[in-house]
Amino acid sequence: MGYQNILLEKEDKISIITINRPESLNALNAKTIQEISSALDELNSDTGCRVIIITGSGEKSFVAGADIKEFSDFGQEKAEELARNGQNTLFNKIENMSKPVIAAVNGFALGGGLELAMACHIRYASENAKLGLPEVTLGLIPGYGGTQRLPKLIGKGLANEMIFSAKMIPAQRAKEIGLVNEVYPITDLLTQTKELAKIIAHNSPMAISKAIHAVNLSDTDKGFDTEIQYFGELFELDDKKEGVAAFMEKRKPNF
Repeated sequence: MGYQNILLEKEDKISIITINRPESLNALNAKTIQEISSALDELNSDTGCRVIIITGSGEKSFVAGADIKEFSDFGQEKAEELARNGQNTLFNKIENMSKPVIAAVNGFALGGGLELAMACHIRYASENAKLGLPEVTLGLIPGYGGTQRLPKLIGKGLANEMIFSAKMIPAQRAKEIGLVNEVYPITDLLTQTKELAKIIAHNSPMAISKAIHAVNLSDTDKGFDTEIQYFGELFELDDKKEGVAAFMEKRKPNF
């Protein structure tokens, strides 16, 4: 499938989606959201893809936010539709993918950009990255899941501080509070992200898929029961049999 606003690369078992709108610091518009969503559908059904990386083009911006020009004149009904469609089309889809999605945050991750990164399962950032939710400076609140995911990642107090103040935080501070996993020089970011992806790609895809869904339920009353169910289900699958056999035979498993 041809894309206009993103680039899609496939390297062995790793696929990289690059948001490619450098003229607008990779801001998210409706077309870009739809293209990322379509690429994810393509990769989710691609048995050769084990891990997905999302990043931005250039060295200034991951995603600088939503494209405000698209919704500046919306009323309540259209605004709610925008948020609902965005969440269902892309942000919730990422969180519930059966394959791990890693954000390589290469610069500004603001508003919808930070919400995109937070929907991913893991976040690596470059040293020049700045992260924030500036919506209240526009008289708005985050609409793509920011008020829900940020407290789960860094706690309610720090989330309130970031949302209410709209201030940007540097990458190292983001690591300190658990918003990103690691911070690297911009020149090393994608290489380091790929290294993590390679490690993940050698593990059981079925087990990782179950783990993603179980972790997503960790703050609900279904979490423990789901873990037990998935733990049992995996005992009937080939990945478990191969993994245990490889351990007993002192070799690497071939998933």
